[in-house]
Amino acid sequence: MSIAIGQGLTTTKSAFIENAQKSGELYIKQPYELYSEANQETWRVLYARLKPKWEKYANSKFLEGVENLMLSPDLIPNLDEINSFLKPLSGFSAKAVSGYVPAYLFFDCLRNRSFPTTVTIRDSDALDYLPEPDIFHDVAGHVPMHTDRKFSDVLVRFGEVAQFAAVRAKSISKDKSEVAKIVESNIKAMARFFWFTVEFGLMREKGEIKAYGSGILSSASELQHAIESQNVQRFDIQLEWVINQHFEIDKFQPLYFIVDSFDHLFGLVDGLEMALRAGKLDNVCPGEPVANPADLASFLDAKVE
Repeated sequence: MSIAIGQGLTTTKSAFIENAQKSGELYIKQPYELYSEANQETWRVLYARLKPKWEKYANSKFLEGVENLMLSPDLIPNLDEINSFLKPLSGFSAKAVSGYVPAYLFFDCLRNRSFPTTVTIRDSDALDYLPEPDIFHDVAGHVPMHTDRKFSDVLVRFGEVAQFAAVRAKSISKDKSEVAKIVESNIKAMARFFWFTVEFGLMREKGEIKAYGSGILSSASELQHAIESQNVQRFDIQLEWVINQHFEIDKFQPLYFIVDSFDHLFGLVDGLEMALRAGKLDNVCPGEPVANPADLASFLDAKVE
């Protein structure tokens, strides 16, 4: 099927992405020429909404990252250009994908200092909420934090924990159904940790609470809500709470956890691995998220040494 130049890379409406998925292409090259003027306008509107709120509520390392990446307020980023700024700073790179990346593959990309990055952008009718990632969430929300070496090391360490979970699964001497239940619980615990830190984490900075989580930083309305709302619970992070706390993706978060620094966050990932080794992630509280079959298979079938 031929693709017309500039016909658009709108989330759930892109023929290019549909074709890539049908042919089994997970890792792709960003087809920049396909972005339409409507796509570019969506980026401009989102950026204009977020910029003043970033300046007020975002962690200072995020703001430095936006500057270091030279993100344009007017144009969707070219990932090759982003990587030319990003790699020298932290060794990380944005890796274009055609859609959902199963959990182990996603975490293993982090371990290898690459970040699976969506290339489509949300429809102009869904500026405030999108259930799946888009390039604004991934690049404007996540990637500025990847310019910071300490934060990027946290992601690598998290990928190492996921790798150990896959190795450990292969060593468990139980029947396949029991192993699957354990791995499903492990995935649930790791996904919750990632959600309440990398996606929706808050941090103390010079006596204030600032956002470093990408889910907050890519949403103009939730960013203010997370910092200022009187209807939100904010607690100092505790690993045991985080891994047993379910979450919902289709509404503002009622609960956020606060870390003291990126060194603190790195130590928490170490604690996550110790809990995994001790079997404390093998039967966490039920509830969201649900490990889908692709996530479960990605761990059970992972090629690890």
